[in-house]
Amino acid sequence: MLTVVLSGLRARWASFLGGFLALALGVGLLVTMGLGLSATFHAPERSPQRFASSPVVVQGQDRLTLDVRRGPDTVPVSQRLDRPQPVDKELLRELRARWTVTVSGGPSSSGGPDAVGLDAPAAEVRALVGDRARVLTGDERRNSDPDPERDAQALVGLNALLGTTGGVTAFVSVFVVASTFAFAVALRRREFGLLRTAGATPGQVRRMLLAEATALGVLASAAGCALGAAGAPLLARALVDGGLAPEWFAVGDAVWPFHLAFWTGLTVALAGAVAASRRAGKVGPTAALREADVDTDVLPLGRALLGTGLLLTGLGLLVWTCVTEPSELLKRKTYTTLPMLLTGGVALLSPLLVRPVARLLRLRGAVGTLVRENSAASVRRTAAVAAPVLVTVALAGTLFGSAASVTRTRGVEAREQTAAQYVVSGEELRPVTGAPDGAVVSPTASTSLFVRDGAEAVVKYGARAVADPAAFAELARLPVVAGDLRDLDDRSIVVNEEFERRRVGETVEIWRADGSGPVRLRVVAVLALGTGDNGPYVTRANAPGAPLDRIDARGGGAATARALEASGGTVRTADAWAAAAHPASSPQTRLGMILVLGIALVYTVIGLANTLLMATSVRGGELASLRLAGATRAQILRVVTGEAALATAIGTLLGLGVTAAVLGTLGAGLASLSAPVALVLPWATAGAAAAVCAAVAVAASALPAWRLTR
Repeated sequence: MLTVVLSGLRARWASFLGGFLALALGVGLLVTMGLGLSATFHAPERSPQRFASSPVVVQGQDRLTLDVRRGPDTVPVSQRLDRPQPVDKELLRELRARWTVTVSGGPSSSGGPDAVGLDAPAAEVRALVGDRARVLTGDERRNSDPDPERDAQALVGLNALLGTTGGVTAFVSVFVVASTFAFAVALRRREFGLLRTAGATPGQVRRMLLAEATALGVLASAAGCALGAAGAPLLARALVDGGLAPEWFAVGDAVWPFHLAFWTGLTVALAGAVAASRRAGKVGPTAALREADVDTDVLPLGRALLGTGLLLTGLGLLVWTCVTEPSELLKRKTYTTLPMLLTGGVALLSPLLVRPVARLLRLRGAVGTLVRENSAASVRRTAAVAAPVLVTVALAGTLFGSAASVTRTRGVEAREQTAAQYVVSGEELRPVTGAPDGAVVSPTASTSLFVRDGAEAVVKYGARAVADPAAFAELARLPVVAGDLRDLDDRSIVVNEEFERRRVGETVEIWRADGSGPVRLRVVAVLALGTGDNGPYVTRANAPGAPLDRIDARGGGAATARALEASGGTVRTADAWAAAAHPASSPQTRLGMILVLGIALVYTVIGLANTLLMATSVRGGELASLRLAGATRAQILRVVTGEAALATAIGTLLGLGVTAAVLGTLGAGLASLSAPVALVLPWATAGAAAAVCAAVAVAASALPAWRLTR
């Protein structure tokens, strides 16, 4: 058996090359992504800076702690405040009476320093402070530095990107490797028939294929691990240069990515060979007497069940999410993962879809008729070419289309929600003075509110604080579903439909951004959810210390614009502000999407080239028959390349169908959220991906056909 396997690998190395490259690349990418992902789990341990010379730091409380229910028990739950509270004045006097107090930085927004340094015994300081403030020692002192979680926050987006890329890599590699094995086995029917004629049992044929897959998996996985180890530092450098990672980011020396990638690669190789080996074991000795027919049993029961399951699961989850939690459709995690299920299902069922789609296409002339009929008759070959194209086009359409649609919708929504002519944005804006008569100026600030969600949770909401409720009500065009914005005052609140208590007249208990509270506010208006930025709204009285960061204005002509310029921010027209606040895509997001799509495209190129080189190379008899029937060499090449182009077109159409289903569901979700429906179909991206696939398919089919027709 070992001799037969090794001889087979040597004799058919070209047919195994595509699977080897795809698997090695997949394992290499998994190692690279795993090493990068492991480096995002822990931000670097930075030494304290603000109070580096003080062994003890007393900091005002920086968390809000409330009791919630966990089953029959009551447990404390903490939420981080936007900024620490100031150190209590009485406590500060007591500290100064006993030790030398070091103050670094200005007072907090609520007055008084938010932290002080002491050169004193930590135990004595804790005994004096009690629960009135936090006592920090050692490395904990860095929590008093400005934005102490900045390093961890810088890795959140990178963690999501690498996780998404790793998931796409695993998905596409499994699909390409499994398809390659299945098609290669289908082309070897006569070989298996000869082995059966020579006395081989079905079990021996299956074991031979599994042994080939094992050898291929071990070699490719080992090569991939070496490739990943070399590629991880390059990836880290590219992420830093592209602005996707902070400058200090570097891959670590974790071992688990190598183990995970190696065994995943071997499992993928074996999984791709299992189904194919079962079909090979069913080949009888009489198959050696027939021409290879790769179109019998094109959709085995196992593939049909798996494809149907994935398709129904993908559609079901999309519809369920749209109906129950439509806001989830706007999140990258959702519009990246759910379309994969739908794409995988359609790709597995593609043999059922190829023939009817091919029959619908009307191609002129004898060559066109032959192309259409050959494509419809050779279902397995056509589907093997169409499926990877489908995956790439669907990923391009769903990823880029969903991201662009969400971003455009948010921009349109932001513009529709203000009647202002000008919008000023910036940090810590100054109040507008000298605005002419007739001008309406509405300053607002960003803040946070903490609200109990039943008895089991405490939710932190990003909110807006209104300085002038009357001006705000005049300029705001928010999606109010109940109540009136004009009723907002210091004792009330505007909520959205996400709040548990959201009926006009009900009372909501909130804690402010600095932890003060609870404060009971009456609901005066309820907003639709929209894309997630609709409320809540309170007045400045319930947002202590929140600096102004936006000013809307209308009327007063050029004098208003001049007055706004003195506020210290950037003055734009409302249209320009909406475009700047919600750009089509940031360079970082675009680079991340290109990375994901590039991986899928590389796999597709490998799969297409390998499939068509194998498929065309065994068509010598068929092409010779065409020559005998009077076809010229050029006509035969047009037939072969036309079949490849047609299969690519079928894959593109199926990919666009998946894209339409996903974007249609997203549009329905946006409509249910009362948000503008501004869908974007990325024709340029999907078209570029399809064009690359078509070029590779035509070249990979033309080269062996040219050689066979010499």
